[in-house]
Amino acid sequence: MKKMMISTLVAAAALFAVANQAHAGATLDAVKKKGFIQCGISDGLPGFSYADASGKFTGLDVDVCRAVAAAVFGDATKVKYTPLTAKERFTALQSGEVDILSRNTTWTSSRDGNMGFVFAGVNYYDGIGFLTHNKAGLKSAKDLDGATVCLQSGTDTELNVADFFRANKMQYTPVTFDRADESAKALESGRCDTLATDQSGLYALRIKLSKPDDWVVLPEVISKEPLGPVVRRGDDDWFTIVKWSLYAMLNAEEMEITSKNVDELAANPKNPDMAHLLGKEGHYGEELKLSNDWAHNIIKQVGNYSESFERNVGQGSDLKIKRGLNALWNHGGIQFTPPVR
Repeated sequence: MKKMMISTLVAAAALFAVANQAHAGATLDAVKKKGFIQCGISDGLPGFSYADASGKFTGLDVDVCRAVAAAVFGDATKVKYTPLTAKERFTALQSGEVDILSRNTTWTSSRDGNMGFVFAGVNYYDGIGFLTHNKAGLKSAKDLDGATVCLQSGTDTELNVADFFRANKMQYTPVTFDRADESAKALESGRCDTLATDQSGLYALRIKLSKPDDWVVLPEVISKEPLGPVVRRGDDDWFTIVKWSLYAMLNAEEMEITSKNVDELAANPKNPDMAHLLGKEGHYGEELKLSNDWAHNIIKQVGNYSESFERNVGQGSDLKIKRGLNALWNHGGIQFTPPVR
């Protein structure tokens, strides 16, 4: 009887493994069949995903989607975008409405372990802060006792703000909105004393206000908010491609490969690591189920991580955010990536 039970369990495990193998790669197959990537992005956050007057989307999160398209199709334009609110984003990914969620989403244990998702890396290290009017004269977030706080519903911010006020024995009144723009308008109209969200989001929302210079971001960062692209759990091939598309941009910056010099360096790589990344040695692209020039295409069409950061949120943008934690590990930051090897 015992031997029969063991045999049954072994057979069940084998069937489970076969089922998993059959499922692996399903997203990649579907993406190739339809000819584009459906990418879930924010519903209008400058620097991360924002449409201009012609409807063209740009931003740090948008560039992740473009990088994956360049890796898979050799064409960074093979993307269609679905703007999503914080409440809508997870349902859209779970249902298969989008292939990737690249929407300033915080990596947490519950999202990683309980919702059927897996994070493919961190494209922006952030933390929650507070935006207030200069005339309030506040110097610290600890001056916010009794404040009315604008928040976006369905976000990690709600929990972190509650934790901050409780830990500091302070009172506050939350006012929640579905969309970031709605919370910014409420702040500007005087409905709230302060707005809380990721600090990058505060800088992005501030430039939308009628008089941006009248508003100040308080110095405290009250949480850890590693933001990055998310995919459905259970499709290892797709997860690996999304992850390494981001890693390719970071590796390129570390090797000083840019969109302008990538062709020249591909013709004459300076070292083995560069040759691996640019597809001149080994079969690393094929191992990812991509062409060997996958990283070359990303760098040529999207740029390295520094190029994407500076034009979208850094010194080449309206936000003027400093690299800070998002600098490479060898330049005082914590961005660190495995090698192509």
